[in-house]
Amino acid sequence: MGSPGPATISLVAAGSVRGVRRSFPYLFGTIVGTTLVLVAVASGITAALLAVPAIGSVLIWISAGYILWLAYHIATAPPLSKPTGAPNAFSPIGGALLGIANPKAWVAIAAVFASARLADAATTDAAAKIAVLTVMIIVICATWLFAGTAIAPLLRDPRRARLVNAALAVGLVGATALAVLH
Repeated sequence: MGSPGPATISLVAAGSVRGVRRSFPYLFGTIVGTTLVLVAVASGITAALLAVPAIGSVLIWISAGYILWLAYHIATAPPLSKPTGAPNAFSPIGGALLGIANPKAWVAIAAVFASARLADAATTDAAAKIAVLTVMIIVICATWLFAGTAIAPLLRDPRRARLVNAALAVGLVGATALAVLH
């Protein structure tokens, strides 16, 4: 958790293009979506989804479509000095959808739940993991958003902006592909 992946890369892009204050709704949505993944894994919903492979395939295609759409919007974002009438790709609902559609989140959270126990009782163990992971999700997502804001000055130059946006879009697609393939 915390390494570059679909959600973290999109938060860098949001922070760099919109700043922290204007990206807060997207950050909130991403945290909510990722926390829903945490609850789904903790409650065993993942096992039910894995029992019906067709559902998993549909979710993967929907996730891939959304992530490609987001990568396109990141790659084609204008330099910060140019105003745009483009729709806001960084909405709270978009953040929640990405949090839920993020294959890396599912894998990372499932790995934590499959690893060593934090407590002897199953419910205490699950509650402890949920508490720790929720705090981690908030801190990690906010950190990546602030990192995006820190690179915003690079995006004022149109040439550098295109390079950074392209790198973020490629990173988003690449991180998703790696998570899906592993």
